[in-house]
Amino acid sequence: MKILYSIIIASFLLISSLIKADEGNANLSFYTGTFDVIDKEGDDKTTLFGIEHQNPDLFRKTFLGKFKPVTGAFVTGNSSIYLYTGVEAQYGIGPLKILPSFAPGYYEKGNGKDLGSVLEFKSEIKFGLDIFENSKLGYSYSHISNNDWGDTNPGTDNQQITFSKNF
Repeated sequence: MKILYSIIIASFLLISSLIKADEGNANLSFYTGTFDVIDKEGDDKTTLFGIEHQNPDLFRKTFLGKFKPVTGAFVTGNSSIYLYTGVEAQYGIGPLKILPSFAPGYYEKGNGKDLGSVLEFKSEIKFGLDIFENSKLGYSYSHISNNDWGDTNPGTDNQQITFSKNF
């Protein structure tokens, strides 16, 4: 039941952020990949599927680069979910984009890996390539852990393939 509530909350957050976005300026990313890539015990590695939203109107240029908020969610093959919101930077080299991000979030283990806390932090590096007008294909690698604030802190490393489109 907790998973159903979490999915409803994630859907509400994503839909409300889309409603607030101006017409034609919503960026949605859909991704799939492997949860717990470096699974030493061999019992928690599974697939993951997710969605992420960014609003390009909220880009802020600073002396450190361009930054924007991100909100997203993913679910694993073992019914674990992660709902997050944070900040993403963007650096470009021609059509290649380098996108590091940091996002705290809510984690529910479901039938999957116990990360030790419901509060988890995701740090990620994403590489995106402009493939069509307003579309990117990317690869990302992320680490999720609770900074030793939980009962345990096994962490998890994940990798994803991402398709992003501006609407």
